[in-house]
Amino acid sequence: MLFNTFDYFIFLPVVFALYWFVFNKSLKWQNIVILIASYFFYGWWNWKFLGLLGLSTLLDYYYGFFVASPNKRKAKLFLWLSVLNNLGILAVFKYYNFFITEFESAISVFGIHFTPWLLKIALPVGISFYTFHGMSYVFDIYRGKLKPIQNFVEYALFVAFFPLLVAGPIERANHLLPQIQTKRFFNYQQAVEGCRLILWGLFKKIVIADSLAVEVNQMYDAPENYNGISLVIGMLAFSFQIYGDFSGYSDIAMGSAKLLGFELLSNFRFPYFSRDIAEFWRRWHISLSSWFKDYVYIPLGGSKEGKFKAFRNTIVIFLLSGFWHGASWNFIVWGGIHACGFLPLLFLDRNRKNVSDIVAQDSHLPTWKELGQMLMTFGFVTIAWVFFRAHTLTDAVQYLNQMCSSLLNDNLYENLANAKGKRIFLFIIPLLLGDWYFRRNERQLKQFRFQYLFYFVTTLVVLYYFLNAKSDSFIYFQF
Repeated sequence: MLFNTFDYFIFLPVVFALYWFVFNKSLKWQNIVILIASYFFYGWWNWKFLGLLGLSTLLDYYYGFFVASPNKRKAKLFLWLSVLNNLGILAVFKYYNFFITEFESAISVFGIHFTPWLLKIALPVGISFYTFHGMSYVFDIYRGKLKPIQNFVEYALFVAFFPLLVAGPIERANHLLPQIQTKRFFNYQQAVEGCRLILWGLFKKIVIADSLAVEVNQMYDAPENYNGISLVIGMLAFSFQIYGDFSGYSDIAMGSAKLLGFELLSNFRFPYFSRDIAEFWRRWHISLSSWFKDYVYIPLGGSKEGKFKAFRNTIVIFLLSGFWHGASWNFIVWGGIHACGFLPLLFLDRNRKNVSDIVAQDSHLPTWKELGQMLMTFGFVTIAWVFFRAHTLTDAVQYLNQMCSSLLNDNLYENLANAKGKRIFLFIIPLLLGDWYFRRNERQLKQFRFQYLFYFVTTLVVLYYFLNAKSDSFIYFQF
């Protein structure tokens, strides 16, 4: 089930009504209602994969008890079993075809040829997210940060909670489980905040991202048909398409959770206002970045064992992050590009320079220095997005080659005059202005003088696009 469909806007009020008005006296039954709703939500896409979700949940639930054993040898054995099971599920359903075709290509160099057997099944939605939920739970038990959950419904709800099930954010057990285990009471202000986030998320997805997708798809499918300026505009369009799409999903997820009395982890904090790549990754897909930091980077030694190991660990997590997004070389290259942008900051000990503040913290406009830093960071990220968006590594290189050769060989005035897709700025500018206004607090949309007019107009615009335009699936559903 998609957040941007009529189905969801029938489903959510029904769950809300049952949750608050029928089963509100019992925490146990409230959790059961949400768990059933979550499995229904997931099964709406493809009920056949409910078994895989259930199996993954059941295994990590039982592994948790063994990992808590005082016998360290036994605990480590079941920790590794959990890791192998979760990564095994990913390897089979997400990476098997990639590895077998790459292996076939590699040995063909030596004159050995065979026809690989490929899996012809759809990638289960959300598999990269719920497997990471399970691993984080078992890791935290092993580290002594968490005790095994006795109640299976509570653990299953942590893994399958429908707002975050298919595209995150990747929750931590020590953050979400206490909320699941504690009696919840309806909070009017929290519910209002949830509705605002859902509305703003729908605006970013349906109005901004889906509108930009039309131009982006045309340019990436046939870059040879466009001049250099048009392809630059196409790069900009995808930068805001993926941001509107994914942050819009996260807003709807957080808003839906608020309606049920839950607070999810933040996943975006206005990343395009970052002043360097390190700050960008503290603001973009925060739950994934922090997951790799806590469960890969720090166990490998982090940055406390010298520059060499810090460089090695940084490269590892960026390449893994790229590969997490998809079984393709272009995603790995995308991760490698970001590693190259991060390493100079690490070498100069400037990777934590912009940690505690935001750009233009105490003013309405950035300084010229801040503006330059934001533009450079955004430019770097935008070029890297080409490798993320292109279907293959070859397609990404062709896109950039066509863009650069056209810019260098053609008259700049003619490039500008004949540029396609200039109307995309009509969608980018409102998103930028809205983010800039709300940049100090991404969770609670700021109270301002004309808020009711703003939400009324936004509602009308969302309804217009919802009823009159085709809305696409969320980009991160494929991961």
